[in-house]
Amino acid sequence: MFSSYAAIGDSFTEGYGDDLPDGRVRGWADLVALGMAAASPQPVTYANLAIRGRKLGPLLDEQLQPAIDLRPQLLSLNGGGNDIMRPRVAIQPVADQLSAAARRVVGAGIHLLLLSGANPSRHLPAGRLIQRRGQQLDDAVLATFPRDGVTFVDNWADTALTDIRFWSADRMHLNALGHVHVASNVLTALDVPVPDEWSAIEAAATSEVRTIGYYREHVLPWVGRRLARKSSGDGRLPKIPVLTPVEPGPSIST
Repeated sequence: MFSSYAAIGDSFTEGYGDDLPDGRVRGWADLVALGMAAASPQPVTYANLAIRGRKLGPLLDEQLQPAIDLRPQLLSLNGGGNDIMRPRVAIQPVADQLSAAARRVVGAGIHLLLLSGANPSRHLPAGRLIQRRGQQLDDAVLATFPRDGVTFVDNWADTALTDIRFWSADRMHLNALGHVHVASNVLTALDVPVPDEWSAIEAAATSEVRTIGYYREHVLPWVGRRLARKSSGDGRLPKIPVLTPVEPGPSIST
């Protein structure tokens, strides 16, 4: 059982789409920390350095060494999702960056939790392109990442997560239920019990139909940021920058 955990990544790891009433986001990594704390006989500490909108290169430049310097027993890494959404991307260099980062973490004596994001392609414009690129990245990472000292959770291959009920209104990010599902996948891979009360978490209904309003509210702003070379994470700071005690509680419902 790990007693300290640090997470790095983009919006997926930050918890975008799993919104709390006070305006904060929670997400699968927070839930994993809660699950670890609930199952551990000793205190658990947790840090989350993830920033939404980050491509893999800046993500690793900004977050990897600070996370290693925290000396957690467990460090989770997910990235590359924003890279495959860009007009042009070379898949193998992205996989190589992930593999090199994995070797740095393992070389520092830290157990790595490497995980792929869920597959949103079924519900997105240009979904076939995203499906092809995402599968290529998943395959390339599986072929190259170090095995010793690494737990790999392949959410991309989890077909249950393609169901619309796991996705938020923008169809690019998981909702509360989707983040719970990923957290359950992670805890299962780490041999940590999944809390029974997680079954009470519900998600807001999401329509399968992509209306004009959907494009106006979600697609066009995303395209606009790409054209302006801006990111939704510009100016944001990590939500939990240092290892912080996790207070296990009976209720995590939204």
